[in-house]
Amino acid sequence: MNPDKSRGLSEIFVMKRETFHLVILVSLAHAFVHVFELSLPSVEQLIGKTFDVGRERTGLLGTVWRIPFGALAFFAGWLADRYGSKPLLLIYLCGCGTAALVVSMCGSFHMLFVIMFLMGCFASIYHPAGLALISRETTPETRPVALGWHGIFGSIGIAGAPFLAAVVFRTGHVTWQQYYLFLAVPAFLLAIYLAFSLKVHHRRPPTRGETAQTPEESGRWTAYLILVTGGALAGFIYAAFMHFLPRYLDTAGLNPSSMSPASFRNFLAAVVLVMGVLGQGIAGKFARPGKLEIQLSLIMFANIGPLLWMAVAEGPARFAAACSLGFVHFMTQPVYNSLIAQYVPYHRRSVGYGFSNMVCFGIGALGPAYAGYAATDLRVYGGLALLAAASGTAALSLCRYSSLSEIDD
Repeated sequence: MNPDKSRGLSEIFVMKRETFHLVILVSLAHAFVHVFELSLPSVEQLIGKTFDVGRERTGLLGTVWRIPFGALAFFAGWLADRYGSKPLLLIYLCGCGTAALVVSMCGSFHMLFVIMFLMGCFASIYHPAGLALISRETTPETRPVALGWHGIFGSIGIAGAPFLAAVVFRTGHVTWQQYYLFLAVPAFLLAIYLAFSLKVHHRRPPTRGETAQTPEESGRWTAYLILVTGGALAGFIYAAFMHFLPRYLDTAGLNPSSMSPASFRNFLAAVVLVMGVLGQGIAGKFARPGKLEIQLSLIMFANIGPLLWMAVAEGPARFAAACSLGFVHFMTQPVYNSLIAQYVPYHRRSVGYGFSNMVCFGIGALGPAYAGYAATDLRVYGGLALLAAASGTAALSLCRYSSLSEIDD
């Protein structure tokens, strides 16, 4: 093979060191947004005991956090397109860190609703700003790998929240308020680090001639809306699964006498979510342009089996069932986010990701309330299995639409 040609192929599929550094920095911010997101499920039962409320009320608390997390994402995307991703990322980190500090001093259940709402507002900034930044700094060929890394760090953050909870609650002397104090400090430190280390150099936008030769720059809005519809169903599954995961694992019958129940159920939840790290990494490796639609549909249909298993599992099987869902469900992210970049024009990426997160996290915000009021595992996870089937069907229709679009072109 011609050495020049070989070098060219290498440059296509391997990110430059500067780009990889940017991806890792942004992915660290991604990890932290999920630490804040999963901090509430990690202490949900402790909050219930403190204020003497049941899972219906703590489920509503989760919904209140998630409503702005989704609803404001579109507005955050518009701001990121207008003012750039970096300042928005700094606002998100400082805002969430400040909210965590206030939670650590909160003594009222009603005030906790207000603070969680505000934390959700700041957290809503991350995904449209961070995902758009990565999509603009990568090529269609390297983007799935970059988003795979992004997803891995997100899953590490998701697993990190219950793991940290398992560590700090191990002695039984740390309160859930003090747990939030632990979260505030690294958020501020990361904000300072990003302020001085994150250097944004967007790739040159395509010219008119290049746009004509690049389908992803012209926009495929019908396909995008179909994609977001399926993503909204997946977001509902995600939120319902995550909010009560430690509670679900609490009855697996695995608790050792050497650890407090609050510590061990969060440790089990962390192990389940580490499976998501593996899933993200594998999905980022096999995701390829031209095959993303069918891959997404297969992943969503693969959620059905683990959800049905969770609906009927008893004892230690509950842990195994949850691990299987954690592995499969998180494979969605690098594939889904690569498709958004494929369908949305370059100059509308932040808004594209913002609208997606508004819909997915907005509808997903109802998941904790649904899981709280549905009460039984059969109703909760059986219902979520039906939504997984519907999401997979939407992805199949996306495959059909995309094939017809290629014929028309």
